[in-house]
Amino acid sequence: MELSEAMPAPARGAESPDAVVTHLPGAAFLMALVPDEDPDLEPTVHIHSHDEYVVPYEIMRWFMEQVTDQVERCRTAFEQAGPEAVV
Repeated sequence: MELSEAMPAPARGAESPDAVVTHLPGAAFLMALVPDEDPDLEPTVHIHSHDEYVVPYEIMRWFMEQVTDQVERCRTAFEQAGPEAVV
């Protein structure tokens, strides 16, 4: 999972009146790796940045909630499939 700064979408989206995409993800500066092959492994967070970023607390909480949800989904899938399903 990645957290990146939103970048304005190219103006060509204005050609279609139905286009609702106004921003696209930029380069990721915060990445959470959620292991899906072993439910005992914990996720890791990696910071990739040459610049300083200020991440508002609420955004960081939201991101970590998304990571938590992904961990739970992976662990549930692992339990349902059983360890023999993992190669």
